[in-house]
Amino acid sequence: MYFPVAGIEVSPLVPPLVAFGVSFITSMGGISGAFLLLPFQMSVLGYTQPSVSATNQFYNVVAIPSGVYRFIKEKRMVWPLTIAVAAGTLPGVLIGAYTRVAWLPDPRQFKLFAAAVLMYIGVRLIRDLLKKPAAKPAAAGGQKAAAAQPFEVAVREFSLQRISYTFQGETHTCPTLGIFALSFIVGIIGGTYGIGGGAIIAPFFVAWFRLPIHTISGAALMGTVLTSVAGVLFYMMIAPFFPQQSVAPDWMLGLLFGIGGMAGMYCGARCQKHVPATAIKWMLGVILVGTALKYVLEYLR
Repeated sequence: MYFPVAGIEVSPLVPPLVAFGVSFITSMGGISGAFLLLPFQMSVLGYTQPSVSATNQFYNVVAIPSGVYRFIKEKRMVWPLTIAVAAGTLPGVLIGAYTRVAWLPDPRQFKLFAAAVLMYIGVRLIRDLLKKPAAKPAAAGGQKAAAAQPFEVAVREFSLQRISYTFQGETHTCPTLGIFALSFIVGIIGGTYGIGGGAIIAPFFVAWFRLPIHTISGAALMGTVLTSVAGVLFYMMIAPFFPQQSVAPDWMLGLLFGIGGMAGMYCGARCQKHVPATAIKWMLGVILVGTALKYVLEYLR
């Protein structure tokens, strides 16, 4: 099947199957999988136009709602966190979309930029994991008590100063303005990279704010889908101003990726509570660093 906007030819079965496998794994960590589908499109399919970022965001719009629905159904959606993430990433994504088209149209430069972002997040997450065994030698004794607690989120406070909620008998707190500021910066990066912004924020929540990964996944995915809608619309708006480039999304390719991602994300969200948090964090860290190293090698070539 030929996709004229992307300028590539590929079997219509490939995008949904790849998206299902990627999103099933990454949705457990609050990530849509778009950050892995982007290198797949660029390196494997040969789709290197700036519109690949818009196509990736359209994938988010189609795929993510199924995972979000599952987190809402299981009462693990931290709505104050979702609101703060969306409010911060939305303006950042618009800035990032313009940055991608105006300043990073060259796929080689774009790969180096993406590698730097992914490497930083992955290394920080892994470093945090390596510190935990020494910092929490007696934590295993409290896991049985935690397992007996409801696997649901209860919001305690939402103000300009802080967000506070309870999960499995423990209260977790983070600064609202800090979440907003970080989300804005990450939104610029995510908008440039074509993943909506909320996807990058999930590892930051775990590594910086020490929030449990089973509670931040829904908020990160919801923030991603909201900002991806804005990102797609913005790419469509600026497309006429860059007639020499392919800027608007490839709708059919994005839809095929989205259909596979929709199924994978629902299954991943449903299975997440059965997977230990440490295993999910290690998975995210290895995937992030591995993808970054691949980009660096391609840039050096």
